[in-house]
Amino acid sequence: MRTLLIPGLALALVAAACTSYGPGAVRPGQTLAEAVAQMGPPTGRHPLADSGERLEFARGPFGRHTYMLDFDAQGRLVRQEQVLREEVFDRVRPGMRAEEVRALLGRPGHVSGIWRGGTVWSWRYESPFCQWFQVTLEPDGTVRDAGRGPDPLCETNDKDLLP
Repeated sequence: MRTLLIPGLALALVAAACTSYGPGAVRPGQTLAEAVAQMGPPTGRHPLADSGERLEFARGPFGRHTYMLDFDAQGRLVRQEQVLREEVFDRVRPGMRAEEVRALLGRPGHVSGIWRGGTVWSWRYESPFCQWFQVTLEPDGTVRDAGRGPDPLCETNDKDLLP
């Protein structure tokens, strides 16, 4: 059994080393297949208006980074962006469809239901403040509102502060 386990672990480590956290080594003009070989399997795929495709790569221990790689109709990389940022959050507007939000921000790090059948999607992101971005979706899948709020991972219990 040990003779099978060691080569298997070595192969897994080599495979993990072949993919990267961010798209630093991925360059414009590369093919979709080359980008996936460097980044690993995408966490989402979204069609683009020009017949291209957007690949989503959600990263980080708490989902604080999501890289979007945009490919043209010929499958060549034309753009890459880390989307969990204030400027991108500001593009979310009431009335947007859930699919549009997913194509813009990627999969949410947390999903919860709310009163009257709505849903709240939340994304953690790098910020000097401990907050996350949240989008409230109506039952029909359209955005009701969006904003920033305190990240519950950062809340402390008052008794933790007592000596």
